[in-house]
Amino acid sequence: YAEPIRTGRFLNGTAVKCIMKKLIALCLVLILAAPALTTNAESSLQKELNKELVKQLKKNYKKKKKELEKDRWKIYGSSKTLEVALLEHYTKLYNDGEVAEEIIGTADNFKSNNVGRRQAVTNAQVAYAQRAGAQVKARIVEDIAANSADINAEFEHFYAAYEAQVQKEIGAELQESFTIVRPHTKSKKCNTYDMQVFFIISEDAATRARVRAYENALKESEAAQRYADRVSQFIQEGISPSAPQN
Repeated sequence: YAEPIRTGRFLNGTAVKCIMKKLIALCLVLILAAPALTTNAESSLQKELNKELVKQLKKNYKKKKKELEKDRWKIYGSSKTLEVALLEHYTKLYNDGEVAEEIIGTADNFKSNNVGRRQAVTNAQVAYAQRAGAQVKARIVEDIAANSADINAEFEHFYAAYEAQVQKEIGAELQESFTIVRPHTKSKKCNTYDMQVFFIISEDAATRARVRAYENALKESEAAQRYADRVSQFIQEGISPSAPQN
């Protein structure tokens, strides 16, 4: 003889099923709501980051504008004002979702603006190539040739070839933002000038240029060919930014 269930102390089967259904429904609601909650949290964080980015953007813009005006720089080759050129430059530089870098080419004490411009463009390419070459050399010395002077010596031809190829390849990826010019600071007669050309390059574009340079330079070094996989990884690492230029 089975003792009947006392509803005051125990739950009958129907009640248990009802509670289980409610628990399952609650779990489903929580599961479905979790992505939305996460998305909202991420959205709030992104908004805060965007606010901070805009704040720093304005700060950099005002600082740079003040520096350029103080040093008598004027826009060259454009009807835009310095203010508009700088605003557009920083807007492109901090484009949402894209990693980009500012590269500035300089030329000093020239008489012809065409000559000065060519010098500034070359200066930008050389400066980037030197940084790229120095970084890959440091990685090779640290990770491959640390305990072998012979291997390091074998890579010397590769270093020179790679840097030369980067200088060549990076030129096709540089996006000119604006150019400024001023009378040369040490010119008594004010018949010579200085120039700065501001470029922007995305990291994706820069990486493509470095990879092309690496592929072209690879044939210059048997050591680089032997360690091709590891060297290729170094080439694709981002280049450390240059020091701020005034």
